[in-house]
Amino acid sequence: MRRGERGFTLIELVLALSIVAVMLTMLFGGLRVGLRAWQRGEERAGTLEHARSMSYLLEQAFGGAYAYQGQTDQNSRPKILFKGEAEKVSFVTVSAPLPLPTALAFTAVTFSMESGVSPGLAIREKAVPNFDPFEEVVPLVVDPTITAVRFRYLRDADSGSWEDTWDAAEERAMPRAVEITLTAIINGRVQEQPAILIPVRVTTP
Repeated sequence: MRRGERGFTLIELVLALSIVAVMLTMLFGGLRVGLRAWQRGEERAGTLEHARSMSYLLEQAFGGAYAYQGQTDQNSRPKILFKGEAEKVSFVTVSAPLPLPTALAFTAVTFSMESGVSPGLAIREKAVPNFDPFEEVVPLVVDPTITAVRFRYLRDADSGSWEDTWDAAEERAMPRAVEITLTAIINGRVQEQPAILIPVRVTTP
């Protein structure tokens, strides 16, 4: 038998199989790494999309904020229904973030941070006209991915004067704009999001 016609020796066969095994291990290892990276990317994208959805609800509600005058009880005089704090804000809007079953022109909405058993950013709504429109009704939704919220209220656009609280009954007007900063859990980490600035279109009745 000539040298070129001989078969593979056992050593050559084992060596070839070893090389193939190493190549397959590297290939599947790369696929696993790629799959994990893709899954993490999908989770991160989903969380970011969720945070953007809450930002959209806030923008929608504040975009329709209206200087609505109403009574908080039968003996009080009508006043502008807007009360803002650092972690809670209540106002009347024509763009309810979560429309109620009965369609009405105006909805009293409250955004606030909840603690206790079900922490997160809560959304409460109540139809108006109604006495005590900002009472602590059962929230329509509580978003547990939002760990903190901060509201600020613009007094004067020219001077850039911001307030941590705003009572329209005392100010006799709405703030010029509202700044909202959300802190959310994204990809397992708590991250503060860029502030959202929303102008208030109707500041007086």
